[in-house]
Amino acid sequence: PEIIALKKKYKAYLYVDEAHSIGAIGPTGRGVCEYWGVDPSEVDVLVGTFTKSFASVGGYIAGSQELIEHLRTSSYGSVYGSSMSAPCAQQALSALRVLTGPDGTGTDDGKRRIQRLRDNTSYFRTELRKRGFVAFGNGYS
Repeated sequence: PEIIALKKKYKAYLYVDEAHSIGAIGPTGRGVCEYWGVDPSEVDVLVGTFTKSFASVGGYIAGSQELIEHLRTSSYGSVYGSSMSAPCAQQALSALRVLTGPDGTGTDDGKRRIQRLRDNTSYFRTELRKRGFVAFGNGYS
């Protein structure tokens, strides 16, 4: 949350990479913004991938309409790349619906899965340390 105050104070842009957090942290898996209680509209650029929590391919960029229009018209990926295939898009959407439910408010099953991931991560780190390995980072990462 303090980063938002710094962003505003110095008139900076805030870019958040959700590659390892979307679908994994926050009560309903919505990533670092949900985890820290920050309104996603306070973040100028949100990026993430569908390859981890969503078991698909590709990724996303979220930002202002002006930013997205600029990227659509000037980035090499838009000009020379191809769209995500329908089955891959459906896989990502289906995984998202498991976590959030059709109305986006979260499901008990989605919350259970996120909690199980957190428990498994904590267990894995604990066991690594017991065996003499050094595990850097947050206890849930």
